[in-house]
Amino acid sequence: MSKKSIIARQRKRERLVAKYAEKRKALKKAGDYDALDKIPKNASPVRLRNRCKITGRPRGYIRFFGISRVKFRELASMGKIPGVTKSSW
Repeated sequence: MSKKSIIARQRKRERLVAKYAEKRKALKKAGDYDALDKIPKNASPVRLRNRCKITGRPRGYIRFFGISRVKFRELASMGKIPGVTKSSW
């Protein structure tokens, strides 16, 4: 599990990206890079990192489910993810 501060920092970035999305888009279209430079750096979508919704783990992220591979294996083994079964042939 990631540290709570790292998860909180990520959530703060997500809020900033959502808040400034329209403004960033308009400034980029107008080519006003001086005003774009005054917007907080964490408002850039490039600064976001895909993290597991349950544990906050940044690596091994499965985009379709929104969780890490470790948590995915646990939940799939317990049968808590609908439609996912362990393969056998």
